[in-house]
Amino acid sequence: VIFLHDNARPHVAKVVKKYLETLKWDVLLHSPYFPDITPSDYWLFRRMQHDLASHRFTSFAEIENWLQNWIASKDESFFRDGIRNCLRDGKK
Repeated sequence: VIFLHDNARPHVAKVVKKYLETLKWDVLLHSPYFPDITPSDYWLFRRMQHDLASHRFTSFAEIENWLQNWIASKDESFFRDGIRNCLRDGKK
């Protein structure tokens, strides 16, 4: 599991850090420079935004179906490049 959280004090408290270590989760820290934007916003949701613009969903099932199809339509390099971009953007 890859876990993303903000840097709020309760989330970075020692007891929480130790608990997350026991779960053996990879923890991604939220950028302190852009607290309202997750790292995924820099890449994935920007790519998704264009395709989503013309859709109006009437149920959660429609959203799930659209999202599964959208992800399935992308090849491996799409996601590999996205991870590289997130890592690069996070170092700026």
